[in-house]
Amino acid sequence: MSDHENAGGTHARDTLPRSLKRATIWLIIGYWFAMFLVDSLFSVVLNIDPIESAPYKLYVYAIIGALGYRLAIFLFHRRSGNFLPKALWGIAFAAIMAPVAAALDFINGMICLYPQPIKFDPGYTGIVLITSFCQILGWCALHTAMFYSFEVGDRERRLAAVREEALEAKMKALRYQISPHFMFNTLNSIAGLIEEGAATQAERMVLSLSTFLRSTLELDPVHDVPLREEIALQREYLGIEGTRFSDRMAVSIAIDDEAGGALVPSLILQPLIENAVKHGVGRSAGPVEIAVSATRRDEALEIVVENDVAADDGRPRPPGMGMGLKNVADRLRARFREQGSLSSEITADGRFRAAIALPWRPA
Repeated sequence: MSDHENAGGTHARDTLPRSLKRATIWLIIGYWFAMFLVDSLFSVVLNIDPIESAPYKLYVYAIIGALGYRLAIFLFHRRSGNFLPKALWGIAFAAIMAPVAAALDFINGMICLYPQPIKFDPGYTGIVLITSFCQILGWCALHTAMFYSFEVGDRERRLAAVREEALEAKMKALRYQISPHFMFNTLNSIAGLIEEGAATQAERMVLSLSTFLRSTLELDPVHDVPLREEIALQREYLGIEGTRFSDRMAVSIAIDDEAGGALVPSLILQPLIENAVKHGVGRSAGPVEIAVSATRRDEALEIVVENDVAADDGRPRPPGMGMGLKNVADRLRARFREQGSLSSEITADGRFRAAIALPWRPA
C-alpha cells in the first residue's frame, strides 16, 4: 500500500462525517459552556472569584471537550448495533477524566486563592469527583443519543435509496416484458404481409419498425414524458399496424392541450394500444375503431383507450386483464400506489374500454 493510501486511510479514521462532526462540535461547545456557567455559580457560593477562575475552568473544559471529541471519533469507527460497548466506553471515559478534572480543579483553587494556603478537603474533593463524573457521563449519554439519531437517519436514507433502486429495477423489468410482446406482434404482421406478397408494404413496415424501436430504446423506463410525446409514439405504432389493417382500422385521438402537457410513464399506453389492435382489429372482419382520449379530472388524469369488439363467433374471448394490461396495472401500482389504477370493461354499446387513472402532474 502506498504512503498516499496510508495517509488517506489514517485521515478517514481520524475524522467524522461532516454533519456528525458539526453536531458533535456544537454539542461539546453547548454542553460544556452550560457546565461552565453552572460551575461559575458554585464558585460564587464558595467565595471564589468567578471571573478570576474562569480561564482555568475554560482550560479544564477545553481539555475534556477535546478528549471527548477524540472519544466520539473512536466510537464512530467502532460502531455496531450493540449499545453495551458504547456505554462501557462512556463510563470508562468518565471514570478516567473525573480524577483529572478534580486534580485540575484543586490546582485552579490553589492559583485563585494564592497566597492563602489551601488544604486538601476529602469531602469537597469527593463532591468534585462525583460532579465531574456525572457531568462527563452526561455528555457521553447525550453524544450517544445524538449518534444513534444520526445512525437511524442514515439507515432510513439508505433504505429509501434501496427502495428506489428496487422500484427502478421493477419498472425496467416490466418495461422489458412489454417490448418482446410488441416485437412478436409486429413481426407477425410483417410476416403476414410477406405471405400476402405485399413486399413494398412489408419494407415500409420494417423501416417504420426501425424508427419506432429507435425511439423507444432512447426512452428511460423510469422517467416520465408529456402525454403528447407518448401519443406521438403510439401514432407511429398505429401507423405500422395500419399498414396491415388499412382496410378496416380507423383511429380517433382526442387529446386537448392541457391533457397533452401532463406527465405519464413512458410507453404506458403501448400495451393498451396493442391490446386494441390484437383483440379488436385482429379478431374482427369488419371495420374497427380505436379511440384514444384523455381528460383532466380534478387532480387526476384519465386516459381511455376504446375499441370495437367483434361479435361473438364462438371463439374463446381473451380475458379483460391479459399480460399486457397486467403489466400496465403493475407499473401504475409500483409508481403511484393507490393513486394509479387501470380498469377495463365491455361497455353497453359493445366496446372494450381500458381506462388509466394517475395523478395530475403538468410537464
